[in-house]
Amino acid sequence: MIKADERREEIADYVIKLGQVRIDDLVEHFGVSRMTIHRHIDRLAQQGVLRKLHGAVTVQPSGLYESAFRYRVTVNRAEKDALARAALDYVEAGQVVMLDDSSTANAVATLLLDVKPLTVVTNSVSTAALLINVDDLDFICLGGQYHGTYNAYIGIVCENAVAQLRANVLICSASAVTGTTAFIQDPNVVRVKQAMMAASVKRILLVDHAKFDRIALHVFDDLTSFDAVLVTEGLGDAQAQSLERAGVKLRIVKTKAP
Repeated sequence: MIKADERREEIADYVIKLGQVRIDDLVEHFGVSRMTIHRHIDRLAQQGVLRKLHGAVTVQPSGLYESAFRYRVTVNRAEKDALARAALDYVEAGQVVMLDDSSTANAVATLLLDVKPLTVVTNSVSTAALLINVDDLDFICLGGQYHGTYNAYIGIVCENAVAQLRANVLICSASAVTGTTAFIQDPNVVRVKQAMMAASVKRILLVDHAKFDRIALHVFDDLTSFDAVLVTEGLGDAQAQSLERAGVKLRIVKTKAP
């Protein structure tokens, strides 16, 4: 049975893709009641992701990116914050830290202010907004083709820029995990993340357990390629043991701070 958060994510993605959708079409497409659709839409509207019209729903007038990113950072916020806190165990003052454009890595950004001095490298404009002009923090924002959906730079220029750098640690995330394979939906994002992997000595993957047993279109990498795979509690014991037997350096992260 699909959880409420997962259903809302599907509805948000569907409306963001089309721009505007009739309520009747949502009922038919998702095969749920009108009351259920209205309940999900009301929640998404409260989060500032979508806007209800008479008999329809649309993305917020602030644009496609604002709706997409605003939704991503609100989904499973407690899980993102827990993963971010745990990720600090792999960061030391004086290091070069690379962050990808994920909303999970974005949650790490403000916590890095407690580990200064650091050099932070990212292609995320959202992360850049948090870290520019911070004392004892050298900040490098990777250039390239700007992609509004991710509010980040991607493309060949970004990939080439990454290849000229070396980081002590990369902190990144993935869209989905099946077996020991991590997936990303956008091939351009995959290439940037893979370039970051090649440019980093240590690679840390942060994944909400809800992303397991799901797929996206493009393979990112095998979980065994990471020095640590941090996953929120909720992963079944049998699945966790299977991953460890496969060589995955798994660490289960409690959602609530001790």
